[in-house]
Amino acid sequence: MTSYKAAVVQMNSQPDVDLNFENARQWIREASMEGSDLVGLPEYFSFLGNLDKRRDRAEEIATRSHQFLKEMAMEFNIYLLGGTIPIPAGDHKTYNRSLLINPKGEVLASYDKIHLFDVELSGSEQYRESDDIKPGKNSPVTCTTDRLGTLGLSVCYDLRFPELYRTLMNAPADLLTVPSAFTATTGKDHWEPLLRARAIENTAYVFAPAQTGTHGKNRTTHGYAMIIDPWGNIIANAGTETGIAVASIESDRINQVRKQIPSLNHRVL
Repeated sequence: MTSYKAAVVQMNSQPDVDLNFENARQWIREASMEGSDLVGLPEYFSFLGNLDKRRDRAEEIATRSHQFLKEMAMEFNIYLLGGTIPIPAGDHKTYNRSLLINPKGEVLASYDKIHLFDVELSGSEQYRESDDIKPGKNSPVTCTTDRLGTLGLSVCYDLRFPELYRTLMNAPADLLTVPSAFTATTGKDHWEPLLRARAIENTAYVFAPAQTGTHGKNRTTHGYAMIIDPWGNIIANAGTETGIAVASIESDRINQVRKQIPSLNHRVL
C-alpha cells in the first residue's frame, strides 16, 4: 500500500431495489471517474424503509444485491464495499452482512454485524433489531490487499463498541469501514464524535458510507458520510445530500501519526 483514492457513497435508499441499484450505479460511476480505487456503499443500500418486506424478500434481495456488487466491481475495476445486505438466517431472521468485493468480482471478506440496535429513543421511536436480525459469529474480520492495505470491517451500531476496533488493530488495520444508516436522532450528537474517536484512538483511517433523509414512511437517517484520517481530521464529508465524498488514503500519513502517537505500542491490556 502506498496511496489511493477512496469514495464513500451517501444514498437515500427506498423499498425499491431497482431504483436503489440505479442510484448506486450512478454514484459508483462518479466515484470511478474521480479515480477511486475503493468505493463504499451504505448499510442496506439495496432496500431500506419497509422492514416486513425486506425480511420477506431477503433471499431475493441478497441474491440480486450480490450479483449487482460483483458486476459493479468488475465493470468499474474497483474494490467495492457493499454496504450491507440482508442474508437469510432461518427463523424468519437475517444476518446484516457487509461484503468486500475485488475488481474481479470475488468476495475478499464477509462480516455479519454483531451488535444489534435494541434501543428506546423515545416513546414513538424504538428499534429492536434482535427481533429480525441474528448477530454474526465471524468477527472480527480484517482483509489485507496489496493495493488497499489492511481493512477492518464493522457496521453502524458497532461504532459504539471500541473494544471491537481495538481487536481489529491486532492486524493492525489501516482503514476501518463503517457502512451505516445512523438515525437522525442519535446522529446529530453522536455520529461525528464517535467516528473521530475511532480514528484517533486507533491511529487509522475511518471510512463511513451513510444513508440520508427519509426512507419509506417513517425511517429517517442522519447523513454525513465521511472519511477521517488517523489524526481525527475529517477529510471528506457528504453533508446531508446524496452523492459521494472522495479523499486520498495515504500510508505515509498512517506511519506519521503512529510515529507521533505510538499508542498502539503502549497498550497494556
